[in-house]
Amino acid sequence: MSTAAAAPARTRQVLADLIPASRVRDIALVAGGAALTGLAAQISVPVPGSPVPVTGQTFAALLVGTALGVGRGLAALALYALAGLAGVPWFAGGTSGVAPSFGYILGMILASALVGALARRGADRSAWRMAGTMVLGEAVIYAVGVPYLALATGMSATAAIAAGLTPFLIGDALKAALAMGALPTAWKLVDKR
Repeated sequence: MSTAAAAPARTRQVLADLIPASRVRDIALVAGGAALTGLAAQISVPVPGSPVPVTGQTFAALLVGTALGVGRGLAALALYALAGLAGVPWFAGGTSGVAPSFGYILGMILASALVGALARRGADRSAWRMAGTMVLGEAVIYAVGVPYLALATGMSATAAIAAGLTPFLIGDALKAALAMGALPTAWKLVDKR
């Protein structure tokens, strides 16, 4: 098969598709994506005045969705959420169960599917498209997480935005910048092989 013929087929792939297909591969990728998200959640810094800490969890969730694609990414984040609800202490700061910040985890499940679908269409191939993909993923997380925070705590919408969105915007910009470099670079390395 010529390189020119292989290129269009590759645009419908995500990074995980480059590993030879098997059920074992998919199970390992889903479990690994859940574990990566759980590990990243342990990078947790409290935010004064907010029940929501700054974590590496959202970055990991979006990275997992982008690298694994819609189905595996969604399954990895669903496994992460279900295991945490069942008592695995891998939510932010080694917690488990339902907390006021649980809406962000629900948002991560949806966001992983969105970024996975966008990656399948090549959004992870260039820096600017990857930045846009991350911004959309973050928007989905906040669209679920902030209203959940307001309902769970009795905060007004304004207070929930102040406690659950505003303090995180700079960190989200840094996460988008990291993704802008990491995923397109990974594809460039793959394409050189």
